[in-house]
Amino acid sequence: MNTARSSLTVLTLLAATTLTLGACAASKPQDPAASQSAATSTPSPSASTDTVPTVPGYRPGEIPPVPLFSVPSMDVFASNADKAVIQTASSSLQSVPGITVSPAKCDGNVLISGSTVFGGDGSASTTTNDGLVINNGDGAGSIVEGPITITYGGDGSGSYVNSDTQVSLFILSDGGGTYSAGPVSIFIDSRGYGNYSNSETDESIVNNGDGSGNYAVGKTTIYNNKDGSGSYSDGTLSIINYGDGTALVNGVTITDAPKVEPLPPLGKFPPVESLKPVESCGTLITLEDGLLFDFGKSDIRPDAAQTLSTLATVLNDAKVPTAHIYGHTDSVSDEAFNQKLSEDRANAVSAELKKDGVSATLDATGYGETKPVAPNENPDGSDNPAGRALNRRVEIYIPAF
Repeated sequence: MNTARSSLTVLTLLAATTLTLGACAASKPQDPAASQSAATSTPSPSASTDTVPTVPGYRPGEIPPVPLFSVPSMDVFASNADKAVIQTASSSLQSVPGITVSPAKCDGNVLISGSTVFGGDGSASTTTNDGLVINNGDGAGSIVEGPITITYGGDGSGSYVNSDTQVSLFILSDGGGTYSAGPVSIFIDSRGYGNYSNSETDESIVNNGDGSGNYAVGKTTIYNNKDGSGSYSDGTLSIINYGDGTALVNGVTITDAPKVEPLPPLGKFPPVESLKPVESCGTLITLEDGLLFDFGKSDIRPDAAQTLSTLATVLNDAKVPTAHIYGHTDSVSDEAFNQKLSEDRANAVSAELKKDGVSATLDATGYGETKPVAPNENPDGSDNPAGRALNRRVEIYIPAF
């Protein structure tokens, strides 16, 4: 595997130079929860949960969490060898929700599964196999590596620009700031609130910093009212969760519905100094578990088969010689169950791709709950459904060739 690295070119600025960033022009999002007190609908008689429709990957009456703000690792840039694969995969799969394509980051020959995740306890981190990256930094300067230019003021503030991916990041010393990458825009206030939008997919996320928030994409909307209640609608399925164990699913009352956990406040952008660039070691394609599987299952749903067929075409068109398939779970259930589930899911994806005629050599490995990319729990020990959703995934790693 080609894991060539270039050395960093450090351009030292004058000692007196300190980057000053203007305040971000955004106001605190308004709480949408009031409009979701639709829990006044008249329930009909209760029904068996076996006959109640569900959101793919979730239990009867369960509402998916409002997502965390998450972006691919910003400290890795695509090598020339990986650019063609990334561009081919991105253009073919960009219309499929739940799939991300990004340059892969390695430690030697080992893939580092990770992304920069904002949320939890008021902090933010780039999670790797080695743990949490923390870099306070106290000197002003800039780093230029390939398409990446980083300028920092020594107090955590600064800017990051990647001319290949069109990613730009402007960070204030208190951890607030803005992020943009093509159609994606993120605003974070250091006090815990912010918003995310994607103009290409019409996706939006609002976190009010008080436990409430909402998510919208296409016909799908999710509302979290911070008190255990919330709602979900996608034009076909409607769920009103009352937060007391009952829910109204398409007008039918069910019991034993999981409550909606409050959103944790947003964290802060990582200090600019922690984003020193490294060259990619391949391409990483990540598929959310709900895109492929039902809750706790390893059988690929019929509606997901077309997605994997498209992915098979991408791999063949790019003449990929080898791809590694990794299954991951969250920490719900015991370790043995999660390990077996991750292995079964990785093997199921491998088998489906082979059935679709992939010519690459494929292998499948399950890691269970051992390689999370986000916290499964909040710092106070409460459940973190949005973090768990990021951890339930299948990764397809294509080494540079």
